[in-house]
Parts: sequence; structure tokens; C-alpha cells
Amino acid sequence: MNVAIVGCGFAADYYASTLPNYPDLKLIGVMDRDTQRAAKFADYWKVQLVYPSLQALLDDNRVEVVVNVTNPRSHFEVTRACLLAGRHVYSEKPLATDFSEAEELVRLAEERRLQLSSAPCNVLGESALTAWTALREGKIGKVRLAYAELDDGLIHRMRYKKWINPSGAPWPYKDEFEVGCALEHAGYYVTWLLAFFGPARSVTSFASCQIPDKGTDVPLDGQTPDFAVGCIEFASGMAARLTCSIIAPHDHSLRVFGDEGILSVEECWNYGSPVYIKRLTKLAMWADKYKLLRSLPGLAATRYPLVKKSDFKHRYQATHVMDFSRGVNELVRAVREKKPGRLSARFSLHVNEIVLAMQHPDKMGYHRVLTSTFDPSEAMLGLR
Repeated sequence: MNVAIVGCGFAADYYASTLPNYPDLKLIGVMDRDTQRAAKFADYWKVQLVYPSLQALLDDNRVEVVVNVTNPRSHFEVTRACLLAGRHVYSEKPLATDFSEAEELVRLAEERRLQLSSAPCNVLGESALTAWTALREGKIGKVRLAYAELDDGLIHRMRYKKWINPSGAPWPYKDEFEVGCALEHAGYYVTWLLAFFGPARSVTSFASCQIPDKGTDVPLDGQTPDFAVGCIEFASGMAARLTCSIIAPHDHSLRVFGDEGILSVEECWNYGSPVYIKRLTKLAMWADKYKLLRSLPGLAATRYPLVKKSDFKHRYQATHVMDFSRGVNELVRAVREKKPGRLSARFSLHVNEIVLAMQHPDKMGYHRVLTSTFDPSEAMLGLR
């Protein structure tokens, strides 16, 4: 199936480097509002066609799927134009920065019988599938609670101006700081939680901007939260706490607490990150409280074998051991099978609502009773 990329900035390399994992997906052209950047990207990744405009891309009837990797604040406008032109769309996160706009995109896709999906797609990775399998097998008993962390450290004090992708595009730090860490990253674990536990009922959240100017050499347009925490209540009754910041030290861990044990994963940005199970015996619970008991044998967490090896040939870099194009391939699979994929439009909308509720509790409601939902069978039973 023919694919075109709109937006040739820093994140576009994530897709260009992993599309070769899927021989049936052919990248036939790219477009960027900066034509020189598009030409440089096309030259590096050996893409033959550079479209001078979005309309020129949409006028090419060979394009079947558009991958929207533009600035998040352009996602709605670009995706809407593509849907109106009859194209299936896979969008980088978030689906939209305004919930009403996200709802409009989903309505438009459904009315036109088009597939619409949004990143992240790491829920399709081997670690997520393994954790899902262990939970379904009851390895930790009835699940009550989950803690998820998406902290990336003091980004503004790092050498981010030297972060250049392989095709030569710099990390867009002004945009990243203005969009906010929750909109950028919270979805990496929201997708897991929804796939594991089904639709959520409500989100109670708090967000704040602790470092207003981020020390940049250009003024930021507004103060976006750099810390956000959301408590998610699921329709099933279990609860989760998700924390996201660019202040606390790097921590991308997940812990799921059940009556009989704890499931943990260290890194959601690595499709092959190990999954561990710790049994909650009486001795183990005493050892959690008293350090002197922790050296006793049989108390450590054991590694749960990955359901399959993470063996994709292409990846972006050491910090992102993720196959970004797996989500595009999932959308194409849904197109061919003529049914909602695991990253369906409704699933993506539900993720978008939760993430927006985390980052903008003042707009969405500090206790947000969710209005969207999705069919959990597609996200949960379809994982493979």
C-alpha cells in the first residue's frame, strides 16, 4: 500500500527508519511546508517524490495512507484535509490538541468509512503483549491498582540543541516545551492501561508549570505544564495513577498490583523490555517492610518470558527501541480487513481525552467524567 509522509522534521525519521520492516508499505513521497527540509529528508531516505504542497500530495491518487508527522498543533488541520480527500490517516500523537476537534476527526473518518489511528503504537510491542498475557493468565491475581511513570529528567538542562536526527533535523525544543510533556508522552502508558483494563470512566488530575521559561534562547508562547498526574478510574473498577514530567529523573516504569503479586516493566520505549512478576507471599510482604529479610532466597521478582522475540531489523536509536511504523502497518491491516484495528479511531479518541484531561484539568475538568469510549475487544483480545 502506498504511503506518504507529511512533516519531515525530527520525528519523521522514526517512520522512515522503520517502514522497511514492512515490505508491503511503500513510501512514495513526502511533503513539508519547508521545501528544503523535505528535499533533504527525501535525499537521505531515498524517497523519489517531494510534493510542493499538501494539496499536491492529495491530488496524487496513488497515495492511499498519509502519515501525519507535523507539529501537534497542525495535526487537526492536516488530518482533516486528508480525510476529506478520502485518505486513511495515521497521526503522530496527539490526535488533536482540542477534544472537540478530535471528535470531529473521528466522526469524519467514520462517515467516510476511512481508517484513522493515532500514535503511540508501543502497545503493539512485545513487552506490552507479554504483560497483557501474564495479566490474562492471572499471574498476579485480581488487579487492583497500577502505577505508571513517564518522567524524563530536567530536559531544559540537557544539551538538547545538539539533538539532531539522522536526516539532519534538530529536535524542535520550542514546540516540545510549548506542547507539553503530557500531550507528548502520557499516551505511551495510557494505551497500555486501556488495552489491559478496558475503557476508563473518569480522570482526576493535577498539572502545573514549575519551570516557566525552560531557559530557552527564544521566548515560549505560554506556560504549558511540565508536571502532570492523573488518577484514572476504569469502568472495570480498578484504578491507575500516571505521572508525567520533565523534572523528575528518568523513569518509564510500570507496576501493576494484584492480590497475589506485582507485575513490573522498566521501560515502555523498548519493545523488548523485560516483564517481571513478584509473588506476594507473607514472607515477601514482610521483606518489603523489613530490609534485613530481603536477602532471603525466593523473594526476588522473576522474569516472565516474552511471548515472542522483539526482532525487527530497523529501529531509530538506543533510546527509542521502538518500531514506530508498526502502527502504520496496523492501520493498513485494518483497511484490508475492513474492520477497526487495534488502534481504532475510537480507541485513539479515548486516549486523547485522557491525556488532555491530564494536561489541561482547568479546561477539561479536574475530575473529568469521560464522554468517549471504545470497544475493548479490539484493543485487548486482538493483541498479537
